Amino acid sequence: MSQLLNNAHDFSIADLSVQNVSGDVNNYINNYNNRSSGKSALERLEENISAGAVHNSDERCDAPKCHPETRVAVQDEIISWITAGDVDEKPKKILWLTGPAGSGKTAIAGSVAEACSEKGILAASFFFSSFSGSEDRRSKRCFVSTLAYQLRRHPSLSAFDQHILSTIDHDPTVFRTRLNDQLEELILKPLRQVHNQIGAPTVPKVIIIDGVDECEATNPFNRPMEEEEAKSIKEKDQLEILSLLLRAANDPCFPFRIVAVSRPERIISTFFSNAAESTLKLFLDDSYDPDSDIERFLQSKFAEIRRRYFLPPSWPTLDQIRTLVSNASGQFIYAATVIRFIEERSKLPQVQLDTVLSLGQHSNASNPFQALDALYTHILKSCPDPRSTIQCLHICQNTTFGAVPASILRQYVDTTPGETEHLLGCLPSLVFLDRV
Repeated sequence: MSQLLNNAHDFSIADLSVQNVSGDVNNYINNYNNRSSGKSALERLEENISAGAVHNSDERCDAPKCHPETRVAVQDEIISWITAGDVDEKPKKILWLTGPAGSGKTAIAGSVAEACSEKGILAASFFFSSFSGSEDRRSKRCFVSTLAYQLRRHPSLSAFDQHILSTIDHDPTVFRTRLNDQLEELILKPLRQVHNQIGAPTVPKVIIIDGVDECEATNPFNRPMEEEEAKSIKEKDQLEILSLLLRAANDPCFPFRIVAVSRPERIISTFFSNAAESTLKLFLDDSYDPDSDIERFLQSKFAEIRRRYFLPPSWPTLDQIRTLVSNASGQFIYAATVIRFIEERSKLPQVQLDTVLSLGQHSNASNPFQALDALYTHILKSCPDPRSTIQCLHICQNTTFGAVPASILRQYVDTTPGETEHLLGCLPSLVFLDRV
């Protein structure tokens, strides 16, 4: 059979039927079909990655990063573990960075990824986002292939590149296999084949995965799902990703450390508790002095506002800043929302700050988000039609699109032209509304 196709070109075969096909002939036909499709292995790989999930993607151009001179201690601890963790008494290859919503996890992950990239020690990254307009950043589908694509591009892993492309040439359908099989074929097997060719001083050191808890349920047939079913599939997918990372870390030919970032959701916490011997937990609590970082952030942002509006250096007072720090209860999301609210051009910054402070001082250990709740409530009540605005936000929250394109949102909301802008345009400190 193979001799019949030697040197043949510019032809097609219709209604081909082959009986008692041996493995060799079957492989030949598969490889021939792959070549005749006109797509190279690299093109197939590029079609199956989530470019927006990489740390320096254009999609993440406005993603949160640590303000200069903030979160220094926790960043130093993570980078020290990445670069020198092998000398620990009991070295562990996975670090789980966790903490409550608003504690700055994604900002820290982004800043650490940037620092590692500049040092040449970042092997790959993947930033999940449940708010992304790209489905591939909200699901597991392109997770392994995106990591593999980045590994092949690192200068010290050029030999790895040849093996991964050869794998795709041999089996172009590898992207539709289980994640565990993708890990084996696209990452672990190529690493084993080049293990002796990788120079230790130049090999990158870390893979950073952010937002594991934001990986949503896969729904390949786009069928309606009940909430409980979606939750079950979501948790299963998240566990699949974590199990995948643990398997990779335990492979002797896998040279990278892994930083996994997520909220302490029950199922994720249980996973890391069961894998405690192989993982290191870093929880963002008061030991990292978030109050000092938040105060430094506020001081810097207020300085920018003063310059923009030619305000006196006495504004705001130190007491006002410390009240805001106290209200934040260690949550960066509160400080960031306050600044966005004050920067709104609908009113003077002094008036906006006074409004925030007039909501009262809230510092409650049992509810660290009390001040944030009060601020959100005030912003919503300031809308021209709060009830309709909340209904509009519910549509955004419950849609299957993730980050909802404004054109689609208008189809749901607008009874008259401009209604969406009218309802959400008063929320620039909470909602980004594109004008497309």
